Amino acid sequence: MRVITGSAKGHRLKAPKGMTTRPMLDRVKEAVFSVLEGYGPIRGRVLDLYAGTGSLGIECLSRGAAWADFVEMRAHVCAIIRENLAHTRFLERSRVHQMQVGRYLATAHPMEKFDIILMDPPYADPAIEATIGIVSASGLMADEGLLIVGHSPRVALAERYERIRRRKFRRLGDSCFSIYEIATETAEREEQAASEA
Repeated sequence: MRVITGSAKGHRLKAPKGMTTRPMLDRVKEAVFSVLEGYGPIRGRVLDLYAGTGSLGIECLSRGAAWADFVEMRAHVCAIIRENLAHTRFLERSRVHQMQVGRYLATAHPMEKFDIILMDPPYADPAIEATIGIVSASGLMADEGLLIVGHSPRVALAERYERIRRRKFRRLGDSCFSIYEIATETAEREEQAASEA
């Protein structure tokens, strides 16, 4: 597992032993960031939920994000995220929160909203849709922000949750990701016009 590009390109990242943490495959991560960079340079603040090794948030920092918050409930995994941040020299532009994702979403009051929220929960997580709904309702996402959700092909996500709508869906083998944005009136008018054309 490595950083694909940017200032920390090529740095190898540590992962916990065993299979309890399942980092996003490099080819899937490459596809995610290829789509993201199609929307413009990666900037601003990033939130990495179910952070695991921290690889997604670190990739954002490497590509130009100003700051990243990492949320992970297991202490030994948080220690590995900090090691990876030190190895890539991003400790001063990040913070690791050892807590459950639901608790973070219920209590977080960041100084600024997040431009990118990354969510790569366990594939069998039955709460994935509820968590997407909480993220949507939380107000943590910037007006032009994006939510990226990694999920199994066997998990059929809705096109819309609360204030957000799906902008992109990709499947690569046994992995999928969906990208959501805030459903502005302009975006909805454009979508309606495209469907009527």
